[in-house]
Amino acid sequence: MKTSQPQLNDPTLIDQEAIDQAYMCLAIGEAKKASSLQEVPVGAVVIDKAGKIIGQGHNQPIASHDPSAHAEIVALRQASACSRNYRLPDCTMYVTLEPCIMCIGAVLQARLRRLVYGADDPKGGACVSLYRLPEDTRLNHRLEVVRGVCEAECRTLLQEFFRRRRL
Repeated sequence: MKTSQPQLNDPTLIDQEAIDQAYMCLAIGEAKKASSLQEVPVGAVVIDKAGKIIGQGHNQPIASHDPSAHAEIVALRQASACSRNYRLPDCTMYVTLEPCIMCIGAVLQARLRRLVYGADDPKGGACVSLYRLPEDTRLNHRLEVVRGVCEAECRTLLQEFFRRRRL
């Protein structure tokens, strides 16, 4: 579900929107790193409850010869190592593209509190596009999902990357 526009008389929502945009800009920076390495431009950042970045990553399956080296997995591995725990219940992940099945599975296993993403992925997204795993009542963890943060910039990064590859 896309988040609605915040009410101007509710400063907490305006502050959260600004915070989400700021961290998404960092994830976009990670996505640009992936693009410069000829990897699909997806970037992710994990923050703890104090707002400290404890994990970040960009897509690198080609360079690492690892099909699981998606931005989300790379960032989760760093965050888990930093916190010395595979469970990250007070953390938020910012990612430029709607996570795939593998990545949302890892997010749910890590017990993240929030997931904020930029662009929907109609061909592989597992939050709203193809599947709705975070809403599946058969799973034992729920997380807040916010979509559409810096959506245009995230989508444009991907579109330009694939346009260049087709040339």
